[in-house]
Amino acid sequence: MLGAFIYRLELKIHGIVQGVGFRPYIYKLAHKYKLFGHIYNDGNGVTIEIEGDEKNISNFKEELKNSTPVLSRIDLMQTKELELKNSTEFLILKSNQTSISTMLSADITMCDDCKAEMYDKNNRRYNYPFINCTNCGPRYTIIKNLPYDRDETSMSLFEMCSECRQEYENPNNRRYHAQPISCFRCGPKLRFVSIDGDKEIDEEKAIQKICLLIKSGQSVGIKGLGGFHIVCDASNEKAVSELRLNKNRPTKPLAVMFKDIDAIKKVCSLTQKDEELVLSKERPIVIVTKSSYIGLADSIAPNIDKIGVFLPYTPLHEILLQELNIPLVATSANLSDEPIIRDEKELFVKMPNVIKNVLTHDREIVNACDDSVVLNSSTHILMLRMARGYAPQSFYLKKKISKNILALGANQKSTITIAFDNNIVISPHIGDLNSIEAFEYFKTTLDTLKRVYKFEPDVIVCDKHPRYETTIWAKEYVKEHKNIELLEVQHHFSHALACMAEYSLDEDVLAFCFDGTGYGDDGKLWGGEVFVVSAQKYKRVYHFLELSLLGGEKAIKEPKRVGLSLLFEIFSLHEILSMECEFLKAFTKQEIKIFHHIYIKGTNTPKTSSLGRIFDGVYALSGDGVNLGYEGESGLILETQSKDSSSEEIYSYTLENGVIDYKEMINQIVIDADKTDIAKKFISTITNIIVDIAKEYPTLPVVLSGGVFQNATLVSQVTQALKEMDREYYIQSKTPINDGGISLGQAYFAIKKDG
Repeated sequence: MLGAFIYRLELKIHGIVQGVGFRPYIYKLAHKYKLFGHIYNDGNGVTIEIEGDEKNISNFKEELKNSTPVLSRIDLMQTKELELKNSTEFLILKSNQTSISTMLSADITMCDDCKAEMYDKNNRRYNYPFINCTNCGPRYTIIKNLPYDRDETSMSLFEMCSECRQEYENPNNRRYHAQPISCFRCGPKLRFVSIDGDKEIDEEKAIQKICLLIKSGQSVGIKGLGGFHIVCDASNEKAVSELRLNKNRPTKPLAVMFKDIDAIKKVCSLTQKDEELVLSKERPIVIVTKSSYIGLADSIAPNIDKIGVFLPYTPLHEILLQELNIPLVATSANLSDEPIIRDEKELFVKMPNVIKNVLTHDREIVNACDDSVVLNSSTHILMLRMARGYAPQSFYLKKKISKNILALGANQKSTITIAFDNNIVISPHIGDLNSIEAFEYFKTTLDTLKRVYKFEPDVIVCDKHPRYETTIWAKEYVKEHKNIELLEVQHHFSHALACMAEYSLDEDVLAFCFDGTGYGDDGKLWGGEVFVVSAQKYKRVYHFLELSLLGGEKAIKEPKRVGLSLLFEIFSLHEILSMECEFLKAFTKQEIKIFHHIYIKGTNTPKTSSLGRIFDGVYALSGDGVNLGYEGESGLILETQSKDSSSEEIYSYTLENGVIDYKEMINQIVIDADKTDIAKKFISTITNIIVDIAKEYPTLPVVLSGGVFQNATLVSQVTQALKEMDREYYIQSKTPINDGGISLGQAYFAIKKDG
């Protein structure tokens, strides 16, 4: 400050400040405090120049600091005094294209103001299925490049009518520079299309037609923000069962979309936190507890007491739910191991037995994006799938990094993380990379991040697993680009680092990394690991006793193989054949002998320390030998069963020489008659193991990460026990706790190595 009463100041603001109503907010703020100058978007965020009274500028800065648009986020504000220009007005200037470091906003649900207009019969957007403003609507799914301007989105094909143009250009209007702004006259158009060529372009009739098909028990396709949903009547058992049969999805839970929160409360028991999540602007699928009277088809979420619920998040969904007045199954339209489908032609080609009619529109989905899934464990919010509403997610780094870092994640629940300058950006959920289509989607997502952020990597980080598609791709890419450094980071170390990254931890921690599978340093399959971890190194201090996977990957789908392997670790073949055990009725004696021969010979029986697989084995030993339909199903079933037990006991185990030995626990499970007691005692035993190991390292903060910690009961028990010990602990909440967080952990390793 030079002491002048009137002066001019430049403010450069970094963060999420484009496409969120930031410029009109600043425009109004400048007028409020009688300041002159201008504002414009650039690749770094926004640049503001203000000129005026010293006190007014101070008040402007204070209000800017404490009250910004709901969708915005200020990461950094740099100020510099300029020479006076004697401006006499405040202007919003055209965007200035520079290097990119501004952060892109995720897609956001329809706001209350737009909803009120949509239901106002006197409003020109009454029942308009694409209503939006600067506070809501599509962002990531329509963008091609930054800065976020209309000509860089899929809305560039729709020329604004005079009324929309007037709103778009008025800084005092809620739709000022709302890039997807449109109306019936100038915006995207709905249409009904059937697989046999039938079409309906009258929008009202198209909606009526699709609603009649849903009410008749058919499954239909609905084009959403980031792809198609398969939709059917969630209260119609025949409709849901047929969808499962046609989609070859035997037991995996189906998400249900409800008209409003009261409709959800009729069939579910919601905590206050559950309700907040359901009603949040991100509108994720929230995993909640079924009530005693469910009122939905039994096959929505069989064998478990949980269900995924969400509210309509686009105006089209809202219109459909109001018209139908029934809950709807709304599950992603995709084949197993393939990404969500964005185009109705592809939908008809790939899923003709599932979908024969769709309600679609002509606004292109540039970037596919699935629905987010979250869970409230009673003590913590757990991110299970980070996508629409939350992603791309960005973090601001206080210390600038010198290299561009690309982290490729794992093979399941794939995400990509890029780090550059002061930023970490995590992609939306990509999925499992088990098909050519899925890996093409991975590459498309990578291309999007590179294009939008003008990003080229100096460092690539991948998993150590030699057969991961991401690892193979990374090694091939580095061969062709000799100047790029390649780093390989162990899977479970990355889990720990992901949690550390979320909380910006630098100190040593005690990390419990429990999941289904990860490639270990010894070439075996890890998954029940306890590490002492720093940002650059780790020491494996405990792991679960290894078991053999009879038949390799087959054992993951057939838990009875894991249960039998657990018995082989403890008992002789003669003892097993002589047992009176309900579980063993799943095999003939000849089958047991064959499996035992395979076990002894070690033929296709990889060793694993995976706690996820132990969950599968305990599920089988408790009397449930039915094959699993999806990853983590055994844990959900055990969690459900545990709630019917009043047992306060735990099973026996030993902690010796770095091994968590559970043989005595298996011995006790075999003679335990009640499956609910088995489930309760098993989860309590895992809690006790964590607590006992934590006591051995009393000075270290505890980190919990990995897919096993998607078990809400386990998380609640463990965190409560750590609180009672007055122990510092961390568990991910903003980022996926499962393999979706691996890319973040990998990036954090490279960042710390760089700095």
